[in-house]
Amino acid sequence: MKQRSKSKSFSIQTLLLKIVIVWAIVAFVIYPNLNLLVSVFYKNGQFSTEVFGKVFGSARAMKSLVNSFILAFTLVVTVNIVGTLSVLLTEYWDIKGARVLKLAYMSSLIYGGVVLVSGYKYVYGANGLLTKLLVSLFPGMNPNWFVGYGAVVFVMTFSCTQNHMMFLKNAIHGLDYHTIEAAKNMGASGSRIFFQIVMPVLKPTFFAITILTFLTGLGAMSAPLIVGGENFQTINPMIITFAKSSFSREVAAFLAVLLGIATMILLAVFSRIEKGGNYISVSKTKAKLKKQKISNPVFNVAAHVVAYAMFAIYVIPIILVIVYSFCDSLTIKTGNLTLNSFTLANYQKLFTSAEAIKPYIVSIVYSLLAAVLAVLMAVICARFVRTAKHKYDVFFEWGMLIPWLLPATLIALGLTTTYGERQPILFNYVMVGTLVLMLVGYTVVKLPFSYRMVKAAFFSIDNDLEEAAKCMGAGTLYTMIKVILPVIFPAIMSIIILNFNGMLSDYDLSVFLYHPLFQPLGIVVKAASDESASIDARAMGFVYTVVLMILSSVALYFGQGDGMERIRRWKQRRFEKRVAKG
Repeated sequence: MKQRSKSKSFSIQTLLLKIVIVWAIVAFVIYPNLNLLVSVFYKNGQFSTEVFGKVFGSARAMKSLVNSFILAFTLVVTVNIVGTLSVLLTEYWDIKGARVLKLAYMSSLIYGGVVLVSGYKYVYGANGLLTKLLVSLFPGMNPNWFVGYGAVVFVMTFSCTQNHMMFLKNAIHGLDYHTIEAAKNMGASGSRIFFQIVMPVLKPTFFAITILTFLTGLGAMSAPLIVGGENFQTINPMIITFAKSSFSREVAAFLAVLLGIATMILLAVFSRIEKGGNYISVSKTKAKLKKQKISNPVFNVAAHVVAYAMFAIYVIPIILVIVYSFCDSLTIKTGNLTLNSFTLANYQKLFTSAEAIKPYIVSIVYSLLAAVLAVLMAVICARFVRTAKHKYDVFFEWGMLIPWLLPATLIALGLTTTYGERQPILFNYVMVGTLVLMLVGYTVVKLPFSYRMVKAAFFSIDNDLEEAAKCMGAGTLYTMIKVILPVIFPAIMSIIILNFNGMLSDYDLSVFLYHPLFQPLGIVVKAASDESASIDARAMGFVYTVVLMILSSVALYFGQGDGMERIRRWKQRRFEKRVAKG
Protein backbone atom coordinates (compact mmCIF):
# COMPACT_ATOMS: atom_id res chain seq x y z
CA MET A 1 0.00 0.00 0.00
CA LYS A 2 2.85 2.34 0.92
CA GLN A 3 4.66 1.52 -2.35
CA ARG A 4 1.49 2.22 -4.36
CA SER A 5 1.04 5.58 -2.58
CA LYS A 6 4.68 6.47 -3.26
CA SER A 7 4.31 5.55 -6.94
CA LYS A 8 1.13 7.63 -7.25
CA SER A 9 2.85 10.62 -5.60
CA PHE A 10 5.74 10.37 -8.05
CA SER A 11 3.33 10.13 -11.01
CA ILE A 12 1.72 13.39 -9.89
CA GLN A 13 5.17 15.02 -9.60
CA THR A 14 6.10 13.78 -13.07
CA LEU A 15 2.84 15.12 -14.51
CA LEU A 16 3.41 18.52 -12.89
CA LEU A 17 6.98 18.62 -14.23
CA LYS A 18 5.73 17.77 -17.72
CA ILE A 19 3.18 20.58 -17.50
CA VAL A 20 5.90 23.07 -16.48
CA ILE A 21 8.23 21.97 -19.32
CA VAL A 22 5.41 22.08 -21.89
CA TRP A 23 4.50 25.58 -20.69
CA ALA A 24 8.16 26.72 -20.94
CA ILE A 25 8.52 25.36 -24.49
CA VAL A 26 5.24 26.89 -25.64
CA ALA A 27 5.80 30.23 -23.85
CA PHE A 28 9.40 30.84 -24.89
CA VAL A 29 9.92 28.81 -28.08
CA ILE A 30 6.64 28.39 -29.97
CA TYR A 31 4.29 31.21 -28.98
CA PRO A 32 6.71 34.18 -29.48
CA ASN A 33 7.48 33.14 -33.05
CA LEU A 34 3.84 32.46 -33.92
CA ASN A 35 2.92 35.82 -32.39
CA LEU A 36 5.62 37.48 -34.53
CA LEU A 37 4.02 35.98 -37.66
CA VAL A 38 0.61 37.22 -36.58
CA SER A 39 1.95 40.72 -35.88
CA VAL A 40 3.44 40.85 -39.37
CA PHE A 41 0.46 39.57 -41.36
CA TYR A 42 -2.51 40.66 -39.27
CA LYS A 43 -3.53 44.30 -38.83
CA ASN A 44 -6.57 45.25 -36.77
CA GLY A 45 -7.80 41.65 -36.80
CA GLN A 46 -7.56 41.30 -40.60
CA PHE A 47 -5.03 39.56 -42.83
CA SER A 48 -2.73 42.13 -44.43
CA THR A 49 -0.08 41.91 -47.14
CA GLU A 50 1.10 45.47 -46.62
CA VAL A 51 4.49 44.31 -45.35
CA PHE A 52 5.21 42.62 -48.72
CA GLY A 53 5.07 45.97 -50.44
CA LYS A 54 7.28 47.56 -47.81
CA VAL A 55 9.96 44.89 -48.03
CA PHE A 56 9.95 44.17 -51.76
CA GLY A 57 9.64 47.87 -52.46
CA SER A 58 12.67 48.67 -50.30
CA ALA A 59 15.93 48.66 -52.25
CA ARG A 60 17.95 48.32 -49.02
CA ALA A 61 15.94 45.33 -47.81
CA MET A 62 16.11 43.50 -51.13
CA LYS A 63 19.81 44.21 -51.50
CA SER A 64 20.46 42.77 -48.03
CA LEU A 65 18.58 39.59 -48.99
CA VAL A 66 20.61 39.19 -52.17
CA ASN A 67 23.86 39.94 -50.31
CA SER A 68 23.09 37.26 -47.71
CA PHE A 69 22.72 34.57 -50.35
CA ILE A 70 25.80 35.79 -52.25
CA LEU A 71 27.81 35.62 -49.02
CA ALA A 72 26.44 32.16 -48.13
CA PHE A 73 27.34 30.67 -51.53
CA THR A 74 30.77 32.34 -51.48
CA LEU A 75 31.60 31.00 -48.03
CA VAL A 76 30.66 27.46 -49.02
CA VAL A 77 33.59 27.62 -51.46
CA THR A 78 36.15 29.68 -49.53
CA VAL A 79 35.58 28.18 -46.06
CA ASN A 80 35.68 24.63 -47.41
CA ILE A 81 38.96 25.36 -49.20
CA VAL A 82 40.68 27.00 -46.22
CA GLY A 83 39.14 24.65 -43.63
CA THR A 84 40.07 21.54 -45.60
CA LEU A 85 43.62 22.80 -46.13
CA SER A 86 43.87 23.53 -42.38
CA VAL A 87 43.07 19.91 -41.57
CA LEU A 88 45.11 18.34 -44.37
CA LEU A 89 48.19 20.44 -43.58
CA THR A 90 48.12 19.44 -39.90
CA GLU A 91 46.62 15.93 -39.94
CA TYR A 92 47.13 14.27 -43.35
CA TRP A 93 50.25 15.61 -45.02
CA ASP A 94 53.66 15.63 -43.34
CA ILE A 95 54.29 19.36 -42.83
CA LYS A 96 57.10 20.72 -40.66
CA GLY A 97 55.83 22.48 -37.53
CA ALA A 98 52.35 20.96 -37.81
CA ARG A 99 51.72 21.21 -34.05
CA VAL A 100 52.33 24.96 -34.04
CA LEU A 101 50.22 25.38 -37.17
CA LYS A 102 47.37 23.45 -35.54
CA LEU A 103 47.30 25.82 -32.55
CA ALA A 104 46.94 28.79 -34.91
CA TYR A 105 44.27 27.13 -37.04
CA MET A 106 42.26 26.22 -33.93
CA SER A 107 42.29 29.80 -32.66
CA SER A 108 38.80 30.39 -34.11
CA LEU A 109 37.49 28.02 -31.42
CA ILE A 110 38.40 30.52 -28.69
CA TYR A 111 38.24 33.71 -30.71
CA GLY A 112 35.05 34.24 -32.69
CA GLY A 113 32.08 36.44 -33.45
CA VAL A 114 32.30 40.17 -32.84
CA VAL A 115 35.57 39.73 -30.91
CA LEU A 116 37.32 38.08 -33.87
CA VAL A 117 36.02 40.57 -36.42
CA SER A 118 37.19 43.44 -34.21
CA GLY A 119 40.63 41.83 -34.07
CA TYR A 120 40.86 41.72 -37.87
CA LYS A 121 39.72 45.33 -38.04
CA TYR A 122 42.58 46.33 -35.74
CA VAL A 123 44.97 44.88 -38.35
CA TYR A 124 43.36 45.74 -41.69
CA GLY A 125 40.98 48.61 -40.82
CA ALA A 126 41.56 52.31 -41.56
CA ASN A 127 43.60 52.68 -38.34
CA GLY A 128 45.03 49.15 -38.46
CA LEU A 129 48.74 48.42 -38.21
CA LEU A 130 49.00 46.78 -41.65
CA THR A 131 47.00 49.57 -43.27
CA LYS A 132 49.28 52.24 -41.77
CA LEU A 133 52.31 50.32 -43.04
CA LEU A 134 50.84 50.10 -46.55
CA VAL A 135 49.86 53.81 -46.55
CA SER A 136 53.42 54.75 -45.58
CA LEU A 137 54.71 52.70 -48.53
CA PHE A 138 51.98 53.82 -50.93
CA PRO A 139 50.87 57.36 -49.91
CA GLY A 140 48.03 57.48 -52.42
CA MET A 141 46.39 54.34 -51.07
CA ASN A 142 42.86 54.55 -49.65
CA PRO A 143 43.07 53.70 -45.90
CA ASN A 144 39.46 52.44 -46.01
CA TRP A 145 40.34 49.61 -48.39
CA PHE A 146 39.26 46.84 -45.99
CA VAL A 147 35.52 47.41 -46.33
CA GLY A 148 32.72 45.67 -48.20
CA TYR A 149 32.14 42.23 -49.71
CA GLY A 150 35.82 41.25 -49.95
CA ALA A 151 36.54 42.19 -46.33
CA VAL A 152 33.50 40.27 -45.05
CA VAL A 153 34.41 37.17 -47.07
CA PHE A 154 38.05 37.33 -45.93
CA VAL A 155 37.18 37.62 -42.23
CA MET A 156 34.45 34.97 -42.30
CA THR A 157 36.55 32.55 -44.34
CA PHE A 158 39.18 32.41 -41.59
CA SER A 159 36.70 32.63 -38.71
CA CYS A 160 34.36 29.82 -39.80
CA THR A 161 36.83 26.93 -40.09
CA GLN A 162 36.26 25.65 -36.55
CA ASN A 163 33.85 22.98 -37.80
CA HIS A 164 36.58 21.60 -40.05
CA MET A 165 39.08 21.55 -37.18
CA MET A 166 36.58 19.69 -34.98
CA PHE A 167 34.66 17.36 -37.30
CA LEU A 168 36.78 16.92 -40.42
CA LYS A 169 39.84 16.27 -38.23
CA ASN A 170 38.00 13.40 -36.54
CA ALA A 171 36.94 12.04 -39.93
CA ILE A 172 40.57 12.13 -41.13
CA HIS A 173 41.65 10.18 -38.05
CA GLY A 174 38.91 7.65 -38.86
CA LEU A 175 40.52 6.78 -42.20
CA ASP A 176 41.81 3.23 -42.58
CA TYR A 177 45.55 3.27 -43.33
CA HIS A 178 45.33 -0.33 -44.62
CA THR A 179 43.29 0.96 -47.57
CA ILE A 180 45.80 3.70 -48.37
CA GLU A 181 48.73 1.31 -48.04
CA ALA A 182 47.06 -1.23 -50.34
CA ALA A 183 46.51 1.47 -52.96
CA LYS A 184 50.19 2.45 -52.73
CA ASN A 185 51.26 -1.16 -53.23
CA MET A 186 49.11 -1.28 -56.37
CA GLY A 187 51.01 1.72 -57.74
CA ALA A 188 48.44 4.48 -57.12
CA SER A 189 49.86 8.01 -56.93
CA GLY A 190 49.39 10.25 -53.92
CA SER A 191 46.87 12.46 -55.74
CA ARG A 192 44.86 9.46 -56.94
CA ILE A 193 44.73 8.02 -53.41
CA PHE A 194 43.59 11.37 -52.07
CA PHE A 195 40.80 11.97 -54.59
CA GLN A 196 39.56 8.38 -55.03
CA ILE A 197 40.02 6.91 -51.55
CA VAL A 198 40.29 9.70 -48.97
CA MET A 199 37.76 12.22 -50.30
CA PRO A 200 34.84 9.78 -50.77
CA VAL A 201 35.14 8.68 -47.13
CA LEU A 202 35.02 12.33 -46.03
CA LYS A 203 31.91 13.15 -48.10
CA PRO A 204 29.33 12.90 -45.27
CA THR A 205 31.41 15.18 -43.04
CA PHE A 206 31.93 17.66 -45.89
CA PHE A 207 28.22 17.71 -46.53
CA ALA A 208 27.34 18.43 -42.89
CA ILE A 209 29.98 21.18 -42.67
CA THR A 210 28.75 22.72 -45.94
CA ILE A 211 25.21 22.99 -44.51
CA LEU A 212 26.52 24.67 -41.35
CA THR A 213 28.71 27.04 -43.39
CA PHE A 214 25.86 28.05 -45.71
CA LEU A 215 23.56 28.76 -42.76
CA THR A 216 26.33 30.73 -41.03
CA GLY A 217 26.78 32.90 -44.13
CA LEU A 218 23.05 33.38 -44.51
CA GLY A 219 22.69 34.59 -40.92
CA ALA A 220 25.97 36.54 -40.73
CA MET A 221 25.88 39.45 -38.31
CA SER A 222 29.24 40.60 -36.89
CA ALA A 223 31.39 40.74 -40.04
CA PRO A 224 28.90 42.62 -42.27
CA LEU A 225 28.10 44.96 -39.37
CA ILE A 226 31.72 45.85 -38.58
CA VAL A 227 33.55 45.65 -41.93
CA GLY A 228 30.68 45.42 -44.46
CA GLY A 229 30.31 49.17 -44.78
CA GLU A 230 27.28 50.82 -46.35
CA ASN A 231 27.60 48.93 -49.64
CA PHE A 232 27.51 45.38 -48.27
CA GLN A 233 24.93 44.76 -45.58
CA THR A 234 23.23 41.40 -45.12
CA ILE A 235 19.86 40.49 -43.60
CA ASN A 236 20.75 40.51 -39.92
CA PRO A 237 22.44 43.94 -39.78
CA MET A 238 19.49 45.31 -41.73
CA ILE A 239 17.11 43.76 -39.20
CA ILE A 240 18.92 45.67 -36.43
CA THR A 241 18.64 48.89 -38.44
CA PHE A 242 14.93 48.47 -39.17
CA ALA A 243 14.13 47.27 -35.63
CA LYS A 244 15.35 50.56 -34.13
CA SER A 245 12.36 52.45 -35.51
CA SER A 246 8.73 51.70 -34.67
CA PHE A 247 7.78 52.63 -38.28
CA SER A 248 10.01 49.93 -39.82
CA ARG A 249 9.85 47.28 -37.07
CA GLU A 250 7.45 45.12 -39.05
CA VAL A 251 9.94 45.15 -41.94
CA ALA A 252 12.60 43.87 -39.53
CA ALA A 253 10.19 41.18 -38.33
CA PHE A 254 9.34 40.13 -41.89
CA LEU A 255 13.03 39.92 -42.84
CA ALA A 256 13.63 37.72 -39.79
CA VAL A 257 10.69 35.51 -40.84
CA LEU A 258 12.09 35.27 -44.39
CA LEU A 259 15.46 34.28 -42.95
CA GLY A 260 13.78 31.60 -40.84
CA ILE A 261 11.79 30.24 -43.80
CA ALA A 262 14.93 30.15 -45.96
CA THR A 263 16.80 28.30 -43.20
CA MET A 264 14.06 25.67 -42.83
CA ILE A 265 13.76 25.12 -46.60
CA LEU A 266 17.51 24.79 -47.02
CA LEU A 267 17.78 22.33 -44.13
CA ALA A 268 14.99 20.23 -45.66
CA VAL A 269 16.60 20.27 -49.14
CA PHE A 270 20.08 19.48 -47.81
CA SER A 271 18.71 16.63 -45.67
CA ARG A 272 16.91 15.17 -48.70
CA ILE A 273 20.08 15.33 -50.82
CA GLU A 274 22.16 13.82 -48.01
CA LYS A 275 19.78 10.85 -47.64
CA GLY A 276 20.14 10.14 -51.34
CA GLY A 277 23.92 10.12 -51.14
CA ASN A 278 26.02 7.01 -51.59
CA TYR A 279 29.17 6.96 -49.49
CA ILE A 280 31.77 4.24 -49.38
CA SER A 281 32.86 2.76 -46.07
CA VAL A 282 36.20 1.68 -44.69
CA SER A 283 37.30 -1.81 -43.69
CA LYS A 284 36.26 -3.36 -40.40
CA THR A 285 39.78 -3.56 -38.98
CA LYS A 286 41.35 -0.11 -39.11
CA ALA A 287 44.98 0.87 -38.90
CA LYS A 288 45.99 4.25 -37.51
CA LEU A 289 46.61 6.84 -40.21
CA LYS A 290 50.22 7.79 -40.87
CA LYS A 291 50.98 11.23 -42.27
CA GLN A 292 51.65 11.22 -46.00
CA LYS A 293 54.80 12.77 -47.40
CA ILE A 294 54.41 15.00 -50.46
CA SER A 295 56.87 13.42 -52.89
CA ASN A 296 56.80 16.19 -55.50
CA PRO A 297 59.33 18.83 -54.28
CA VAL A 298 57.46 21.72 -55.93
CA PHE A 299 54.14 20.73 -54.32
CA ASN A 300 55.90 20.15 -51.02
CA VAL A 301 57.35 23.70 -51.00
CA ALA A 302 54.01 25.14 -52.13
CA ALA A 303 52.21 23.30 -49.31
CA HIS A 304 54.64 24.70 -46.72
CA VAL A 305 54.29 28.24 -48.11
CA VAL A 306 50.48 28.03 -48.01
CA ALA A 307 50.57 26.53 -44.50
CA TYR A 308 52.66 29.34 -43.03
CA ALA A 309 50.84 32.07 -44.98
CA MET A 310 47.60 30.84 -43.39
CA PHE A 311 49.41 30.69 -40.04
CA ALA A 312 50.28 34.39 -40.37
CA ILE A 313 46.68 35.34 -41.24
CA TYR A 314 45.35 33.49 -38.21
CA VAL A 315 48.01 34.64 -35.74
CA ILE A 316 48.75 38.29 -36.58
CA PRO A 317 45.38 39.67 -35.33
CA ILE A 318 45.75 37.73 -32.07
CA ILE A 319 49.33 38.90 -31.52
CA LEU A 320 48.42 42.54 -32.20
CA VAL A 321 45.40 42.41 -29.88
CA ILE A 322 47.63 41.02 -27.10
CA VAL A 323 50.36 43.60 -27.77
CA TYR A 324 47.93 46.54 -27.91
CA SER A 325 46.29 45.40 -24.67
CA PHE A 326 49.58 46.33 -22.96
CA CYS A 327 49.97 49.68 -24.74
CA ASP A 328 49.11 53.20 -23.62
CA SER A 329 46.42 55.33 -25.28
CA LEU A 330 48.86 57.36 -27.42
CA THR A 331 50.32 54.20 -28.99
CA ILE A 332 46.88 52.81 -29.74
CA LYS A 333 45.92 56.11 -31.40
CA THR A 334 49.10 56.51 -33.50
CA GLY A 335 50.15 52.89 -33.97
CA ASN A 336 53.80 53.80 -33.22
CA LEU A 337 55.15 51.02 -31.01
CA THR A 338 58.20 51.73 -28.82
CA LEU A 339 59.59 50.22 -25.63
CA ASN A 340 57.98 53.06 -23.67
CA SER A 341 54.56 52.15 -25.07
CA PHE A 342 54.01 49.17 -22.81
CA THR A 343 52.09 49.48 -19.56
CA LEU A 344 49.99 47.39 -17.18
CA ALA A 345 47.57 50.27 -16.57
CA ASN A 346 44.85 48.76 -18.79
CA TYR A 347 44.82 45.47 -16.87
CA GLN A 348 45.09 47.33 -13.57
CA LYS A 349 41.98 49.29 -14.52
CA LEU A 350 40.12 46.09 -15.40
CA PHE A 351 40.75 44.46 -12.03
CA THR A 352 40.40 47.57 -9.88
CA SER A 353 37.49 49.35 -11.55
CA ALA A 354 34.02 47.98 -10.87
CA GLU A 355 32.74 49.64 -14.06
CA ALA A 356 35.46 48.04 -16.18
CA ILE A 357 34.96 44.51 -14.88
CA LYS A 358 31.15 44.74 -14.92
CA PRO A 359 30.73 43.43 -18.53
CA TYR A 360 32.66 40.28 -17.58
CA ILE A 361 30.48 39.65 -14.56
CA VAL A 362 27.33 40.25 -16.64
CA SER A 363 28.43 37.88 -19.44
CA ILE A 364 29.71 35.19 -17.08
CA VAL A 365 26.54 35.18 -14.97
CA TYR A 366 24.17 35.15 -17.96
CA SER A 367 26.18 32.55 -19.89
CA LEU A 368 26.54 30.23 -16.91
CA LEU A 369 22.88 30.45 -15.89
CA ALA A 370 21.71 29.89 -19.48
CA ALA A 371 24.12 26.96 -19.93
CA VAL A 372 22.84 25.25 -16.76
CA LEU A 373 19.15 25.93 -17.52
CA ALA A 374 19.47 24.62 -21.09
CA VAL A 375 21.15 21.41 -19.91
CA LEU A 376 18.63 20.95 -17.08
CA MET A 377 15.74 21.17 -19.56
CA ALA A 378 17.61 18.86 -21.94
CA VAL A 379 18.11 16.20 -19.23
CA ILE A 380 14.45 16.32 -18.23
CA CYS A 381 13.16 16.18 -21.83
CA ALA A 382 15.62 13.47 -22.87
CA ARG A 383 14.45 11.41 -19.90
CA PHE A 384 10.80 11.89 -20.87
CA VAL A 385 11.53 10.82 -24.46
CA ARG A 386 13.66 7.84 -23.39
CA THR A 387 10.96 6.51 -21.04
CA ALA A 388 8.05 7.64 -23.24
CA LYS A 389 4.77 6.01 -22.26
CA HIS A 390 2.58 8.11 -24.54
CA LYS A 391 2.95 9.03 -28.21
CA TYR A 392 2.58 12.70 -27.23
CA ASP A 393 5.90 12.59 -25.36
CA VAL A 394 7.60 13.15 -28.73
CA PHE A 395 6.53 16.80 -28.31
CA PHE A 396 9.40 17.28 -25.86
CA GLU A 397 11.94 16.32 -28.52
CA TRP A 398 10.48 18.49 -31.27
CA GLY A 399 10.00 21.38 -28.87
CA MET A 400 13.67 21.29 -27.86
CA LEU A 401 14.86 21.14 -31.49
CA ILE A 402 12.70 23.97 -32.90
CA PRO A 403 15.24 26.76 -32.12
CA TRP A 404 17.76 24.96 -34.35
CA LEU A 405 15.56 25.87 -37.33
CA LEU A 406 15.26 29.54 -36.39
CA PRO A 407 17.87 32.30 -36.75
CA ALA A 408 18.90 34.04 -33.52
CA THR A 409 17.43 37.32 -34.76
CA LEU A 410 14.03 35.71 -35.32
CA ILE A 411 14.06 34.29 -31.77
CA ALA A 412 15.11 37.66 -30.35
CA LEU A 413 12.47 39.63 -32.27
CA GLY A 414 9.82 37.06 -31.32
CA LEU A 415 10.60 37.56 -27.63
CA THR A 416 10.78 41.36 -27.77
CA THR A 417 7.67 41.73 -29.92
CA THR A 418 5.59 39.31 -27.86
CA TYR A 419 6.65 40.17 -24.34
CA GLY A 420 6.90 43.92 -24.77
CA GLU A 421 3.29 43.92 -23.63
CA ARG A 422 1.19 41.87 -21.23
CA GLN A 423 0.51 38.29 -22.33
CA PRO A 424 -1.75 35.84 -20.42
CA ILE A 425 0.61 32.93 -21.15
CA LEU A 426 3.27 34.73 -19.09
CA PHE A 427 0.77 35.80 -16.42
CA ASN A 428 0.76 39.38 -17.81
CA TYR A 429 4.44 39.83 -16.97
CA VAL A 430 6.26 42.25 -19.32
CA MET A 431 9.78 40.94 -19.95
CA VAL A 432 11.14 43.68 -22.20
CA GLY A 433 13.28 46.04 -20.16
CA THR A 434 13.97 43.42 -17.48
CA LEU A 435 17.07 41.36 -16.67
CA VAL A 436 15.19 38.14 -17.46
CA LEU A 437 14.79 38.71 -21.22
CA MET A 438 18.40 38.04 -22.26
CA LEU A 439 18.62 34.97 -20.01
CA VAL A 440 15.57 33.49 -21.73
CA GLY A 441 17.05 34.21 -25.17
CA TYR A 442 20.43 32.69 -24.27
CA THR A 443 18.73 29.57 -22.88
CA VAL A 444 16.42 29.08 -25.88
CA VAL A 445 19.20 29.17 -28.49
CA LYS A 446 21.19 26.53 -26.57
CA LEU A 447 18.30 24.05 -26.20
CA PRO A 448 18.85 22.09 -29.46
CA PHE A 449 22.59 21.51 -28.94
CA SER A 450 22.09 20.62 -25.27
CA TYR A 451 19.27 18.20 -26.04
CA ARG A 452 21.11 16.38 -28.82
CA MET A 453 24.26 15.96 -26.73
CA VAL A 454 22.36 14.86 -23.59
CA LYS A 455 20.27 12.42 -25.61
CA ALA A 456 23.47 10.91 -27.01
CA ALA A 457 24.81 10.57 -23.45
CA PHE A 458 21.63 8.74 -22.39
CA PHE A 459 22.19 6.15 -25.12
CA SER A 460 25.52 5.23 -23.49
CA ILE A 461 23.74 4.11 -20.30
CA ASP A 462 23.30 0.38 -19.82
CA ASN A 463 19.61 -0.37 -19.25
CA ASP A 464 20.61 -3.14 -16.83
CA LEU A 465 21.82 -0.49 -14.35
CA GLU A 466 18.38 1.03 -14.11
CA GLU A 467 16.67 -2.36 -13.94
CA ALA A 468 19.02 -3.44 -11.14
CA ALA A 469 18.25 -0.27 -9.17
CA LYS A 470 14.50 -0.87 -9.54
CA CYS A 471 14.86 -4.50 -8.43
CA MET A 472 16.58 -3.26 -5.28
CA GLY A 473 13.58 -1.05 -4.52
CA ALA A 474 14.95 2.29 -5.71
CA GLY A 475 12.36 4.79 -6.88
CA THR A 476 12.50 6.50 -10.29
CA LEU A 477 13.73 9.82 -8.89
CA TYR A 478 16.34 8.12 -6.69
CA THR A 479 17.54 6.04 -9.67
CA MET A 480 17.81 9.17 -11.78
CA ILE A 481 19.86 11.08 -9.19
CA LYS A 482 22.02 8.28 -7.81
CA VAL A 483 22.46 5.95 -10.81
CA ILE A 484 21.91 7.74 -14.13
CA LEU A 485 23.22 11.26 -13.49
CA PRO A 486 26.63 10.10 -12.13
CA VAL A 487 27.14 8.08 -15.34
CA ILE A 488 26.43 11.00 -17.67
CA PHE A 489 27.87 13.69 -15.38
CA PRO A 490 31.11 14.18 -17.42
CA ALA A 491 29.03 14.67 -20.58
CA ILE A 492 26.70 17.11 -18.78
CA MET A 493 29.64 19.17 -17.53
CA SER A 494 31.18 19.27 -21.02
CA ILE A 495 27.88 20.48 -22.51
CA ILE A 496 27.51 23.18 -19.83
CA ILE A 497 31.07 24.38 -20.48
CA LEU A 498 30.60 24.45 -24.27
CA ASN A 499 27.30 26.33 -23.89
CA PHE A 500 28.99 28.80 -21.54
CA ASN A 501 31.87 29.27 -23.98
CA GLY A 502 29.51 29.80 -26.91
CA MET A 503 27.50 32.56 -25.23
CA LEU A 504 30.32 34.39 -23.43
CA SER A 505 30.96 36.91 -26.22
CA ASP A 506 27.55 36.73 -27.94
CA TYR A 507 26.45 39.80 -29.86
CA ASP A 508 23.74 38.59 -32.27
CA LEU A 509 21.17 37.94 -29.53
CA SER A 510 22.49 40.40 -26.96
CA VAL A 511 22.05 43.43 -29.21
CA PHE A 512 18.26 42.89 -29.11
CA LEU A 513 17.84 41.65 -25.55
CA TYR A 514 20.40 43.25 -23.22
CA HIS A 515 19.49 45.64 -20.42
CA PRO A 516 21.07 49.09 -21.00
CA LEU A 517 22.50 49.16 -17.46
CA PHE A 518 24.00 45.66 -17.78
CA GLN A 519 25.91 45.49 -21.04
CA PRO A 520 27.50 42.09 -21.85
CA LEU A 521 30.96 41.68 -23.38
CA GLY A 522 29.79 41.34 -26.98
CA ILE A 523 28.12 44.77 -26.87
CA VAL A 524 31.11 46.43 -25.17
CA VAL A 525 33.69 44.94 -27.57
CA LYS A 526 31.57 45.93 -30.60
CA ALA A 527 31.29 49.51 -29.27
CA ALA A 528 35.08 49.62 -28.73
CA SER A 529 35.67 48.65 -32.38
CA ASP A 530 33.62 51.57 -33.75
CA GLU A 531 35.43 54.51 -35.32
CA SER A 532 33.71 56.87 -32.92
CA ALA A 533 34.94 54.98 -29.83
CA SER A 534 37.29 56.78 -27.44
CA ILE A 535 40.91 55.68 -27.12
CA ASP A 536 40.29 54.48 -23.56
CA ALA A 537 37.36 52.38 -24.78
CA ARG A 538 39.54 50.83 -27.50
CA ALA A 539 42.28 50.07 -24.99
CA MET A 540 39.79 48.28 -22.74
CA GLY A 541 38.42 46.50 -25.82
CA PHE A 542 41.84 44.91 -26.33
CA VAL A 543 42.01 43.86 -22.68
CA TYR A 544 38.49 42.42 -22.79
CA THR A 545 39.43 40.39 -25.87
CA VAL A 546 42.61 38.95 -24.32
CA VAL A 547 40.94 37.94 -21.06
CA LEU A 548 38.00 36.53 -23.03
CA MET A 549 40.39 34.35 -25.08
CA ILE A 550 41.93 33.05 -21.85
CA LEU A 551 38.51 32.25 -20.37
CA SER A 552 37.43 30.55 -23.62
CA SER A 553 40.66 28.51 -23.75
CA VAL A 554 40.17 27.30 -20.18
CA ALA A 555 36.51 26.46 -20.89
CA LEU A 556 37.44 24.63 -24.09
CA TYR A 557 40.17 22.68 -22.27
CA PHE A 558 37.64 21.35 -19.78
CA GLY A 559 34.86 20.97 -22.33
CA GLN A 560 36.74 19.32 -25.20
CA GLY A 561 40.27 18.75 -23.95
CA ASP A 562 41.85 16.65 -21.19
CA GLY A 563 40.67 18.80 -18.29
CA MET A 564 37.52 16.81 -17.47
CA GLU A 565 39.39 13.51 -17.79
CA ARG A 566 42.09 14.71 -15.39
CA ILE A 567 39.44 15.74 -12.85
CA ARG A 568 37.83 12.30 -13.18
CA ARG A 569 41.18 10.56 -12.61
CA TRP A 570 41.90 12.82 -9.60
CA LYS A 571 38.53 11.96 -8.05
CA GLN A 572 39.14 8.27 -8.74
CA ARG A 573 42.53 8.41 -6.95
CA ARG A 574 40.96 10.16 -3.93
CA PHE A 575 38.24 7.51 -3.78
CA GLU A 576 40.82 4.69 -3.95
CA LYS A 577 42.85 6.29 -1.14
CA ARG A 578 39.75 6.51 1.07
CA VAL A 579 38.94 2.87 0.37
CA ALA A 580 42.53 1.86 1.17
CA LYS A 581 42.36 3.71 4.51
CA GLY A 582 39.14 1.90 5.34
